[in-house]
Amino acid sequence: MSNLKVVAITGASSGMGKATAELFAAKNWVVYGGARHLENIPTAANIHPVQLDVTDSESNHHFIQTVLAEQHHIDVLINDAGYGENGPVEDISMEKAHKQFDTNFFGAAELAKLVLPTMRQQGFGRIVNVSSIGGDIYSPLAAYYHASKAALQQWSDTLDLEVRQFGIRSVIVQPGGTQSAWGATAMANVRQNLKSDSAYAKFADLLGNALDSGSRGMTATSGDLAQVIYAAATDPTPKRRYFNSMSDHLTVIVARAFPNVFRATLLRSLKRLGKRA
Repeated sequence: MSNLKVVAITGASSGMGKATAELFAAKNWVVYGGARHLENIPTAANIHPVQLDVTDSESNHHFIQTVLAEQHHIDVLINDAGYGENGPVEDISMEKAHKQFDTNFFGAAELAKLVLPTMRQQGFGRIVNVSSIGGDIYSPLAAYYHASKAALQQWSDTLDLEVRQFGIRSVIVQPGGTQSAWGATAMANVRQNLKSDSAYAKFADLLGNALDSGSRGMTATSGDLAQVIYAAATDPTPKRRYFNSMSDHLTVIVARAFPNVFRATLLRSLKRLGKRA
């Protein structure tokens, strides 16, 4: 048991989850990093790797029970695990659609339920849910990803209203484009989900090329996002939403306040892509 602050982080084996684990450890927190691939979780004296599959209820229970058995308290839960089950709605199986929600939404919801009794008893706690600007915007071939992130955000806002009376807050981090393998992984999922005779094959090729070009121009890094997540976890007066850049925030504002403008802009972009084919 330690008197240091304790954070539990899912998705700690790659990307911003891994960078976040390293940052909290550098800030002298006791870090419990959960992921399916233990060998990829960063190593440090105060980082404890724990096998975790957020789609498995027994695994979720084991993760939180391990933290509480060894530290007897938990200050922050960071729900970072997630991925994009991308592809045409018509082609993606319902089994994979359920997996998308199990990973991006239901896993986070169960982990929050598991830490809340301890946080209520403590009289404090913070739940940081890593969503995406994709929770407010939408684009082709990502329907289930956008839907799962939108669900996470509505759920988090509702949870926040319920638990703030106990000194607990539930907040959202909304990353935009980041230098990572996310885009390549998303397009790999598109290829896997396309049926052999898919009517959307040409469409997927066009969007794949655009996504690849766009991802090469991203400037935000996983380390940048780790700083945003750390702020969301430690701000004395937390906000509902945290963004890495003004452009990410403005994109969400336009999509929510001016949905017709956002849709028209998206349709024009798709039309330009079609003309290049």
